[in-house]
Amino acid sequence: MTLKSFLVVAFCAIAFSAFAQSPDNQIELVVPAHDIARGALINDEDLTTKLVPALRVNGALIRDADDVAGHEAKRALRAGELIRASDLKHPTLVAKGATVTMVFQVPGIALTSVGRALAEGGEGDTIAVLNPTSYRQVSAVITGPGTVRVVAGSTKALAEIPAAKLQQGKF
Repeated sequence: MTLKSFLVVAFCAIAFSAFAQSPDNQIELVVPAHDIARGALINDEDLTTKLVPALRVNGALIRDADDVAGHEAKRALRAGELIRASDLKHPTLVAKGATVTMVFQVPGIALTSVGRALAEGGEGDTIAVLNPTSYRQVSAVITGPGTVRVVAGSTKALAEIPAAKLQQGKF
């Protein structure tokens, strides 16, 4: 046996031993129990667990079923496939182009107006909303189905807006 072939065999033996994991070096991760379509809402019955070698686990993989249940699949998930955080999103509460109730709040004042969502999103997501009366675009955080809270600083300060425009919803 030549030195070159000996080194190849030795390297392969070391590499295979590094990847061979004993059961005590494995971690239990959450995986889909069956195929899940893109956009489907995931619940506990859709999930199972799988033992994975510790060397394959990183911070992007989901370990707990509570972190998956109640979320929506961004892409199709295959049964037994590891789930990454980037594969999930909050359920869509506001669709692009939908009419939403915009809530403007400052200490002592709360105003509501109707707007049109320029993007889709789930609870806690920040989206752009168009005020159809003034044609101004504002940033807003989704707080519930069809409801957004306008982000401070995304539009003029309410003190700068004339009272007549506030009453008409033209801000």
